[in-house]
Amino acid sequence: MSQMTIYLDNDLEVKVKQNVAKMGLSMSQFVTGLIRKELEGKWSPQIRELSGSWDSFPSIEEIRSTKIPDIQRESF
Repeated sequence: MSQMTIYLDNDLEVKVKQNVAKMGLSMSQFVTGLIRKELEGKWSPQIRELSGSWDSFPSIEEIRSTKIPDIQRESF
């Protein structure tokens, strides 16, 4: 396992310490989790929970029923 040094300004350090305390994590666990999440490229549970929450978004049936002609494409 490797070690890494990061530098935080005072305001950011205070915010991180407050949040990790609420989450019951060490700063190392918090940063490791952020890096892992960023590298995995997966959506967080909070984002997934938003799925379907927009009332004005058209249903799949509405999208498929729209008869919009394709634009003319360049020939090769």
